[in-house]
Order: sequence, then structure tokens, then C-alpha cells
Amino acid sequence: MIILLVGSGGREHALAWKIAQSPLVKRLVIAPGNPGMVKLGELRTGVKADDAEGLAALAREIKADLVVVGPETALEKGLADRLAAAGIPCFGPTKKAAQLETSKAFSKSFMERHEIPTAGYGVYERLHEARQALDVFKPPYVIKADGLAAGKGVAISPDKRDAEAEIERMLGGRFGSAGSRVVIEEFMDGEEGSLFALCDGERAVLLGGAQDHKRAFDGDMGPNTGGMGAYSPAPVFTPELVEAADRLVVQPTLKGMVAEGAPYRGVLYVGLMATADGPKVVEYNARFGDPECQVLMMRLDGDIVPYLLACAQGDVSGLPGLGFKDQTVICVVMAAKGYPDSPLEGSIIRGAEQDFGPHVQVFHAGTRRRDDGQLVAAGGRVLNICAAGDDIVQARERAYAAVRRIDWPGGFCRSDIGWRAVERG
Repeated sequence: MIILLVGSGGREHALAWKIAQSPLVKRLVIAPGNPGMVKLGELRTGVKADDAEGLAALAREIKADLVVVGPETALEKGLADRLAAAGIPCFGPTKKAAQLETSKAFSKSFMERHEIPTAGYGVYERLHEARQALDVFKPPYVIKADGLAAGKGVAISPDKRDAEAEIERMLGGRFGSAGSRVVIEEFMDGEEGSLFALCDGERAVLLGGAQDHKRAFDGDMGPNTGGMGAYSPAPVFTPELVEAADRLVVQPTLKGMVAEGAPYRGVLYVGLMATADGPKVVEYNARFGDPECQVLMMRLDGDIVPYLLACAQGDVSGLPGLGFKDQTVICVVMAAKGYPDSPLEGSIIRGAEQDFGPHVQVFHAGTRRRDDGQLVAAGGRVLNICAAGDDIVQARERAYAAVRRIDWPGGFCRSDIGWRAVERG
């Protein structure tokens, strides 16, 4: 097979690493890719991940048998629709189906229409209306930008004054057009996790779960980020919770999308809150989570390509369930100082490409190669240090040992990734 993989982050590096292992793959082209992917496939750095027309043209040029879409930006631009018109199988939903992620207002109203459990909410475009709505909700207040904001468009405000300030920032243009509407939600008390399902439009194969860490600093302090680390399996996902989530969320979501004329193909990410009343949806994503994808790809035992292709072609019914290694995998994100608000770019990174042994993988997220060959930071989240172990303690020890071997004064990471699982023993 000839496969085109779209994206340039840590999620896509992990997907490239897994896809390249498949005996079915004859040629892997990655657009635009990053320096860490050079040995896994052919990079087309001139075609950006949000250039749907250019990506569709590239897929036609290389005669791709399958296109795997990593980032949500390509989905919002309608890449899957363009590929469908060209007769090229695409692992990733259409623009209409991707609204589950690209519009918080759409996803909340969708869940309401199809009786999928989630928090109560309201959608507001005017500042005074949003402020008045705070009298209806109780603190802490959950404030979300309606559109895509690179994982940073969510604020949990402890009091009304802070909530008003967040609303004013969002409606005032902090996230551009993504914040032209805000969603205010009830705060859900419980433990959050990320559940993934591979979907063919009507059916789903559960891929498993992970738990990520959204706050920038230790102790779940600081601003929300795109994710500072993750681990899998997550103890919160008991067999009972997974069964309930499949029955109450995943299956009704697929049926609802069919009913609304937008069958969902690709990976469905369901952010779940394990509440006293059962699982409730925090959010949908229309692609693999980042950094959850990294730990899932390392745990996955076997070839992922047949599953990606079956989803794209609309029939996963003949495939066996996915197998996972009996290991725990942890991912520690190394970010540039100043992230998430103003990350410093251009700092030199040494030691990230050394051999860390069989249990550790370093996935590049935001790096570039200077003309002199030096690896430098080129984004907010820059490196993903992933390690496997017999349990969370061993996996974490291996990951942080690798972190200490990387010489990057311009970066930082949390030191407590996986703390919930460690506390549970």
C-alpha cells in the first residue's frame, strides 16, 4: 500500500512509527512531517496540514491507497470530502461529521438531541448574555470557546469574577473566530479519561483508554494546555465503565451521526467524566488525542493498518478485536519555556536523538532542523518522551530517566505524570 499521513506533531510521529512497521506498507509519505520522522517515510514539507486542496492533490499524485489524517485542522478544512470526491479512502471524518470537535455548540446540541449524557450548558455570543448566564450556573464555572483553539480553549473558573474575565477574553478575540461564541457548562465532579473507538460509519472497534494531564504545572496547576503527558491503561477505565460508555455514548453517537446524514468514519475520541451517575461526555475529538495517541500506539500489539483501512472503506465487521501488550506506557511532554501562552522558539536541543534502549521512544512534536544540523524547538510542545514498563512506577522511572539525559535548558516538563495511577498503587 501507498499511504499518505497528514500532520507534523507528536501524534503523527507516533502514527508514522506504528504504520511504518506494517508489512502492508510499500510507501509512506508524510506531509509536512517533522525531523523525527525522516527515517520512517518521505517528507513533503511544502504541503501544510491545513491545505486541504494541496493534500488532496498530493494524494492523487502519489496514487495513495489510504490517507490517514492526524490533526483536526485538516478535517475542518474538508480534506475527507475532497478525497471522497477523488475516490481515495480516508481515515478521518467529513467536515460535517468533524463538527463533533470543531464546534462545541454543535456537539452539545447533538448530545442533547440524541440523549447522550453530558453536562448542562448554554451557548452565548454576546458578552452581557454570557455574564447573566453565570447566575444560572454554580461555581466552578466551565467556559469553552466554541471552535478549535489547539486544546487551550477551556477555562475552569473558581468564581464569578474570574469567569467574567475569561468570557471577556474569549469573546474579545483571544482565540480569534474560534471564540466568537462561548459555551458555559455545569462543572462535573469526577475523574476524567479519554476513550477511543475506531469507527466505520456504523460500527466501532474500541481502541482503549488513556488519561492525560491538561494543566501546565505539577499538581494540576497553571493554565490549560494541549496536554502535558498521558498514560495507558488508566485505572479509571474499569470494564464496567467502558461497557457503559460504549452503550450510552459511542453507539448512540454513531447512530445519531447516521441519522443526521453525516456517518462518522475515523477515530472517535470521547473525553469522559466518571461521575457518581455514570460516564458523561466532556468533549468529543475527531482525531487521536495528543499525547494519548503516543501511549496507545506503543501499547498496541499488532498491525494497525488493516483497521485504519477498514474504517476508511466503511466495514470493520470482519476484523478481530485489537490486542494490547500487557504493559503500562507513559508519555512525558517536554515543552518550550513560556508554553502555553508565549513559548520560546529556537532553543537548541541536544541528546534527544540518542539510543534510549528498547523501552523508550522519543516522538518529536514541535522541532525543526537548522541549516547547521542542530535540532531546535519550533513550537509549544516540543518532545514526547514515552516509556513502557511492567507497571506505572517502572514506566515512569524509565521516562524521567530519559528526560534527564536530554540537554535542553529552554524546555520544561511536569514531574508528576501518572500521579493518580501511582497513588492507587
